[in-house]
Amino acid sequence: MLPSKPALHAACLAYVQTRLDTARAGMAAAQESSNSETKSSAGDKYETGRAMAQQERDHHAVQLHEAQKLLADLHKINPELASDAVRLGALADTSLGLFYVSISAGRLTTADGLAFMAMSPAAPLAAALHGRRAGEEVLFNGKPVRVVAVS
Repeated sequence: MLPSKPALHAACLAYVQTRLDTARAGMAAAQESSNSETKSSAGDKYETGRAMAQQERDHHAVQLHEAQKLLADLHKINPELASDAVRLGALADTSLGLFYVSISAGRLTTADGLAFMAMSPAAPLAAALHGRRAGEEVLFNGKPVRVVAVS
């Protein structure tokens, strides 16, 4: 029997929330660093410090934007809907392991300790499995991958 998709979805949401929190904290720290730079007699040092803080803030802003995109993608999925084929929002038990077609987050663990892979529908394996049903098999990287169950 397959695990509950809402539990996997919740693990994905927790992953994205951690990324959002980390990016926001990094932006705030970089801004604080920039604000605390004091002008010294060595003006170039002051400007360099501010520029580095701005680069750090920009880096965290990109990470924040990426995390917000992941969150938006997750909100497009209703984990309560059952699926009989591999597609966005489907949970696929395969000969390679358990995959939740949702966002590109890699290996995650649910609150009760179940490990699974969260993969984007654009991932090569998700593309190869797209539309497949339980019992079907595809070749991926020259190796057979069997779909055991889909929900």
